Amino acid sequence: MKKIISVGLVLLGGLLLHWPSVFANEGSIAFVGARIIDGTDAAPLEDGVIVITDGRIRTVGPRSAVTLPAGTQQIDVSGKTIIPGLINAHGHVGGTLGLEGGHYNTENLERQLSLYARYGVTTVNSLGGDEAQGFQLRDSQYSADLERARILVSGSVVVGNNEAAVRSAVNSNADMGANFIKVRVDDNLGNTSKMPQNLLEALVDQAHIRRLPVAVHLFYQDDAKFVLNAGADLIAHSVRDEAVDQQLISLINDKDVCYIPTLTREVSTFVYESEPFFFADPFFLKEVEPAILATLREPERQSRMRNSSSAQQYKAALEVAMANVGTLSNNGVKIAMGTDTGPAARFQGYFEHMELQMMVDSGMSPLDAIRSATGVAAECINAGDIGTLEPGKWGDLVVLNENPADNIENTKTVDSVWIAGNEVPGN
Repeated sequence: MKKIISVGLVLLGGLLLHWPSVFANEGSIAFVGARIIDGTDAAPLEDGVIVITDGRIRTVGPRSAVTLPAGTQQIDVSGKTIIPGLINAHGHVGGTLGLEGGHYNTENLERQLSLYARYGVTTVNSLGGDEAQGFQLRDSQYSADLERARILVSGSVVVGNNEAAVRSAVNSNADMGANFIKVRVDDNLGNTSKMPQNLLEALVDQAHIRRLPVAVHLFYQDDAKFVLNAGADLIAHSVRDEAVDQQLISLINDKDVCYIPTLTREVSTFVYESEPFFFADPFFLKEVEPAILATLREPERQSRMRNSSSAQQYKAALEVAMANVGTLSNNGVKIAMGTDTGPAARFQGYFEHMELQMMVDSGMSPLDAIRSATGVAAECINAGDIGTLEPGKWGDLVVLNENPADNIENTKTVDSVWIAGNEVPGN
């Protein structure tokens, strides 16, 4: 707008030495020789150097042009690719533990933020359900010793039966220090009532009085047009009922609003009707508990999902959502990567990589998908000091063994993750 010390391989004075990553901010650290995709519109930089000092990027450039500060620790990343830490513009860091809720506490939040970080997701914009502990973690993260993902918070999802209640709920979140105000404008496939339009207008008005942006959960194109005209600042889900038309495209672009597809949210509503493909993916299996897999494989559970009317409707809606991503991207709409991960069986960390693949399958290029999860996402959530690998930004980055510009699946080839110049334990 925490602490296991891991060992990093460092090249210093021509000798290969091992340095604990916790020392990264005692002076400067340099990543030397990688291909750098910096999260901006710039072309990838070959044989590049990134220098981080005191947790922030000091300089970025070709090896031939960068002079390292005296005493800099050098890490040889020749042949690898560095991207900014991934940003989830719509996730949830909350009370889920395993497949159940009710565990909103600091320990569980830190567990989730560490899990995101090990997958290379270094910032999560938590859009709803945030309590005091989440705000406290947000407030504590602006330091050079951070080793887990950053979090932005929205407080409670705003509801109310009258204008006074809605404005009061906005004020309560604002008083806690929310980054966004979150509201749902959705009837859950005709099963509930939407917030009336006059109350949505009051909500947006009160949020803007408090100088806060409004993120809207929606499903229908007509609702998207209404909330944009009402002044909403972030479309937090795909339009899924019909193909987007030129009127909506023009509205989004004219109002300079970002669009978050959350395609994997739709996947989660039906994919467990049978054995999901990712149950065989080592990148997924490295972090999931076997007991969770066993539960999701239960025949009765799978049968219930196969026979769920809503699951089948969301499956059909996913096809519409993906087609709309391609259309919007081709028409210049700012698309930010988001997943709605956090609720049970929406797997934090892994689903973000699946989302990138689905965005590419929808018609975006790999580089555009990476930008959607880095520089564009940072802009969309008003986070000016992350998202790109530029001087002055926090040193949040992911070292990959393969080039994701060639194949977006290569975002899964995580070698190491760094937040504020500290190597995240566990990779």
